[in-house]
Amino acid sequence: MSEQPQNRKFKSLFLSDIHLGTRGCQAHILLDFLKNNDADTIYLVGDIIDGWRLKRSWYWPQAHNDVVQKVLRKARKGSRVIYVPGNHDEFLRGYLGLQLGGVEVVDQIIHEGANGKNYLVIHGDQFDVVVRHAKWLALLGDWAYVTALNLNTVLNYFRRKLGLTYWSLSAWAKMKVKNAVNFIGKFEETLVGEARRQKVDGVICGHIHHAASHEQYGLHYLNTGDWVESCTAVAETVEGNFEVIHWRISEEVETAERKTGQEVAA
Repeated sequence: MSEQPQNRKFKSLFLSDIHLGTRGCQAHILLDFLKNNDADTIYLVGDIIDGWRLKRSWYWPQAHNDVVQKVLRKARKGSRVIYVPGNHDEFLRGYLGLQLGGVEVVDQIIHEGANGKNYLVIHGDQFDVVVRHAKWLALLGDWAYVTALNLNTVLNYFRRKLGLTYWSLSAWAKMKVKNAVNFIGKFEETLVGEARRQKVDGVICGHIHHAASHEQYGLHYLNTGDWVESCTAVAETVEGNFEVIHWRISEEVETAERKTGQEVAA
């Protein structure tokens, strides 16, 4: 695995779907990312804290608390931090317009890019028919996703024993099942349509755990991905270029940090 650039400073960083409070959250990898990357403005584009899962059972290891503290520390040191709640952290939509620990909470916001273009920043669940009109079905889908992640854990334990790299069952299924592929395409097209309705040049969102950057529907569509499987973020350079970052850390660091996290959670 090639070495990644260290200590980069961006104009903006966009992170979503971290799902703090779940066992699937890759908090140790996110902490490594936050240690090595900074920005003038950090957008938290929804599903940062998984309120759905925390209601069912409490899970909050030290690494998850460290992520919160790291973000708050960046806010104290001068980064503007903007939180756009999603469906899993919808409880924060009761605090729109307020600042919590120096973090601004908004329903959506227009980002002014260094390239002179404006981007709608929104989580995207507002345009998911299942979430809006059949929450029970969304919760069922969430359970199925967690089950797939648990199978991933077992599968990848044996893959590591065989010297193979990480492989995601749920991500593979997402791209192989026709309905899932169609949903992703429809979601992207709908979000671009909303950006066009608001007369901006693009949209930056999350929600579907599928990182992307393209202009297939006429405007620039960017999705931040997630920190459960893909460990991705969208970054804007000071020159105004946008890129999707896939973050990985060395196997030695990952093993050590996972062990520490398991000890704390035990």
